[in-house]
Amino acid sequence: MSTATTTDTRSPAPHAADSHDLIRVHGARENNLKDVSIEIPKRRLTVFTGVSGSGKSSLVFSTIAAESQRLINETYSAFVQGFMPTLARPDVDVLEGLTTAIIVDQQRMGSDPRSTVGTATDANAMLRILFSRLGKPHIGSPQAYSFNVASISGAGAVTTERAGKTVKERRSFSITGGMCPRCEGRGSVSDIDLTQLYDDSKSLAEGAFTIPGWKSDSFWTVRVYAESGFLDPSKPIRKYTKKEMQDFLYKEPTKVKVEGVNLTYEGLIPKIQKSFLAKDREAMQPHIRAFVDRAVTFTTCPECDGTRLSEAARSSKIKGISIADACAMQISDLAEWVGGLDEPSVAPLLAALRHTLDSFVEIGLGYLSLDRPSGTLSGGEAQRTKMIRHLGSSLTDVTYVFDEPTIGLHPHDIQRMNDLLLRLRDKGNTVLVVEHKPEAITIADHVVDLGPGAGAAGGTVCFEGSIAGLRASGTVTGRHFDDRASLKASVRKPTGALEIRGAKANNLRDVDVDIPLGVLVAVTGVAGSGKSSLLHGSIPTGEGVVSVDQAPIRGSRRSNPATYTGLLDPIRKAFAKANGVKPALFSANSEGACPTCNGAGVVYTDLAMMAGVAIPCEECEGKRYQASVLEYHLGGRDISEVLAMSVLEAREFFGDGAARTPAAHAILDRLADVGLGYLSLGQPLTTLSGGERQRLKLATHMADKGGVYILDEPTTGLHLADVEQLLSLLDRLVDSGKSVIVIEHHQAVMAHADWIVDLGPGAGHDGGRVVFEGTPADLVAARSTLTGEHLAAYVGA
Repeated sequence: MSTATTTDTRSPAPHAADSHDLIRVHGARENNLKDVSIEIPKRRLTVFTGVSGSGKSSLVFSTIAAESQRLINETYSAFVQGFMPTLARPDVDVLEGLTTAIIVDQQRMGSDPRSTVGTATDANAMLRILFSRLGKPHIGSPQAYSFNVASISGAGAVTTERAGKTVKERRSFSITGGMCPRCEGRGSVSDIDLTQLYDDSKSLAEGAFTIPGWKSDSFWTVRVYAESGFLDPSKPIRKYTKKEMQDFLYKEPTKVKVEGVNLTYEGLIPKIQKSFLAKDREAMQPHIRAFVDRAVTFTTCPECDGTRLSEAARSSKIKGISIADACAMQISDLAEWVGGLDEPSVAPLLAALRHTLDSFVEIGLGYLSLDRPSGTLSGGEAQRTKMIRHLGSSLTDVTYVFDEPTIGLHPHDIQRMNDLLLRLRDKGNTVLVVEHKPEAITIADHVVDLGPGAGAAGGTVCFEGSIAGLRASGTVTGRHFDDRASLKASVRKPTGALEIRGAKANNLRDVDVDIPLGVLVAVTGVAGSGKSSLLHGSIPTGEGVVSVDQAPIRGSRRSNPATYTGLLDPIRKAFAKANGVKPALFSANSEGACPTCNGAGVVYTDLAMMAGVAIPCEECEGKRYQASVLEYHLGGRDISEVLAMSVLEAREFFGDGAARTPAAHAILDRLADVGLGYLSLGQPLTTLSGGERQRLKLATHMADKGGVYILDEPTTGLHLADVEQLLSLLDRLVDSGKSVIVIEHHQAVMAHADWIVDLGPGAGHDGGRVVFEGTPADLVAARSTLTGEHLAAYVGA
């Protein structure tokens, strides 16, 4: 083999293409950014830090990543763009040097009941092909193993015209799907508790129905049953004959006349299913939701035993394992089983499946199973599941954007996540990470610190440079970077105990544990060790238990902190009382709305596949209210001026003087307690960061009457400086006589706790046991668990 020889030894001039090694941002003004100009090195790992709400996501996601996606979308034809989400150009003067952005955010995966970890990651699709090729007995194509495909068959005459003749042919077709016919691929069947629908000791005339809104004079509900002629209205329900009971509960829709009006009579069960169960549970009014929770019970489907698959799909096996068994296995075990299969005819498929399953294990999700519903994954688990498809990617020179990838990770797992981020960088990619944890910030090649405060007090670049430079800088992040909480000298004494006996939810191994009450308890352990299963699955959420989970708060651009927390109600009433008018006038979603923009404050112009344009409403100038409403004042301010106030300003305004409103003041106190004093009351929820939404939710739940608070990772999205404020809030809750139980990975919270329950030792079937119970000082002294070792290193013991 010959090679060309080079005689010119002079170093060549740098190629013009090599000069594009920076992403340049000039004059970024998205959300609270104040004309930010910055240069980010390519093919390096850059971490963005700053207090919650300082503008990190506005710069990284809403400016850099959004513009990259918009430019890529513009390369498609107008026809294709019509089917894609339309993105407006970010408010920025210059963006140069952008590369393709791949966003891995914290958005929860869809909670569709048919979506599982397997369907979300293509692992199920590969398994179905594998079983359709190797499964014995052979039952059909890959869709015969899919719980989302029903078996259908049909036959009939088809008329076609050929060469001027009409030809009739008999045609038949059949599709073999893997869906269980009883539960329709959901794995569970809903059962209605009849005792919650009616009191069978009463007759219909005596008001037997206990369904919300079903009043005895209601024409469409109670009277249809009482006057249908099928039932005796004066006979107690328990004395109905078999036929009367069948008509009462299950009769097919039938036309009847009540007082000369044509109405449709149908059995009670189908009527309840149509009127209540067809709606989204989250969209129901609270009393209706409470009724549905009482009346409807979900049980495992008796026919498929929760596997979602038909009998035929479960009968086909490879080496004694069916596809249902494979999906129920812990992924680390499934990877081992797939590794043991050696079949040359499907070698490429096996290699791809092995790679996907090994990626799960490598990223720390080996404890999941493929049949786990995707809606039950935490924000951190969902984010890592999305990372799976990027790990083996052969793309380079791509910009990967991560939003707090260490969320939900035990300190033991953070090193593994750091290695993955560095691996992506070393392949020649630009990695941008928004992060709060010092362990993850230390691996950065370049750090950008935004601040100095949150909301209107943030939005500027306080520091740019190396980790050493950040430590030496006087910024909020720099000052708190090496903060370490110390163990408390004395811990509180419990006032009682919450007994959990024989807990078996998910991977728990018959756990017996006493959780002390009246103190701050931290439940710790590696991701997947069973913490959430223990608290959410074993403690009944009834009276006295307030559970604040990680589910994101929903809100449209019309929702804001004032509407979400219920603050607007007392404010509207105070304005109405002071001016002698109706409260509805002071709602921008009701009578007081500006007629031009319908109370949105902006007018949206839809430009088909081009980005829609939002222009501030000319009539109300973005204030959202009619001019006549703004003439009414309370304490010298109109309603739009009150909604433009920050929480701290409003707290002072409603605290005393002419505008004194105790109900509003109490809600504002709670918002200030959780560190949201800088938020303006009318700021749309869609503009809040993840950490701000979490704390807004916590502030709302603090009003709930309860003695036991269960908080799931309350430090999510919080800056080091904000964690101190959260700890003092938790202390105040405990000192007021409440019991606070937190699921937490943050060592500062562990060190501050009065009692620790550590689960483990590993994840999945390697966890599910209590490996330590006691005070943080005892855990540090023993160092018998992974948590103990990391906590000891953290406090410097």
